[in-house]
Amino acid sequence: MTWLQQVAIFAAGIAAGGINTIVGSGTLITFPTLLAFGLPPVTANVSNTIGLVPGSVSGVIGYRRELQGQRSRLLKLGTASLLGGITGAILLLTMPAAAFKAIVPVLIIVALILVVVQPRLAAWVKKRRADGASAPEHGGPILLVAVFATGIYGGYFGAAQGVLLIGLLGVFVHEDIQRLNGVKNVLALIVNGVSAAIFIAIAEVDWQVVALIAAGSIIGGQLGAKVGRKLPPNVLRGVIVVVGSIAVVRLLTS
Repeated sequence: MTWLQQVAIFAAGIAAGGINTIVGSGTLITFPTLLAFGLPPVTANVSNTIGLVPGSVSGVIGYRRELQGQRSRLLKLGTASLLGGITGAILLLTMPAAAFKAIVPVLIIVALILVVVQPRLAAWVKKRRADGASAPEHGGPILLVAVFATGIYGGYFGAAQGVLLIGLLGVFVHEDIQRLNGVKNVLALIVNGVSAAIFIAIAEVDWQVVALIAAGSIIGGQLGAKVGRKLPPNVLRGVIVVVGSIAVVRLLTS
């Protein structure tokens, strides 16, 4: 790997760490970068997941004030994320690599659609709150099942996992959106963390890539928590859509 490629992966890690902390979809920056440098899709996904875990930890630390008083909520929803993440990681490692290569373009397209519609989803959640829609304190059983399903998706691939989570939390839990964003960061960390542990134990990992993404994502996680909210949302979404589209084209033509 050339030093320019190493710098590019490190920079992608910074961008992904910041994006994941703000909304999610950071994988749509790092994963296509790794594909562009010739890593096999499964190895790229596994290495990317492990590398982004330190950035997720960094983002959670950045949102620690918003997490105060939410211990019970985190325990309930975190259990669902843990079980979902284990299931998704096992599916990734037990399914043929060809199946992953066939499924991922579809998952990326779904993730890109979620990124694009996220403003409308947020507006709908806001209107629902303004109309006084009631919701159980921790979201109820429907949210638990939905978080478990999102965990499966996150353990298998994970791009836009954060968009899914913040949308679900906003609909089912009556709480300040920034506090819910803190919860989202914890749930994504649980899924990525348990997946990473499984991948380290039994999967092929490119540790140079892991180190570069990890170093970058730690910086990005802190930047995302502190100043990321000031970034123009449309610019951020535009970058994600462009990079994700390039990944889809590369997967379909390789």
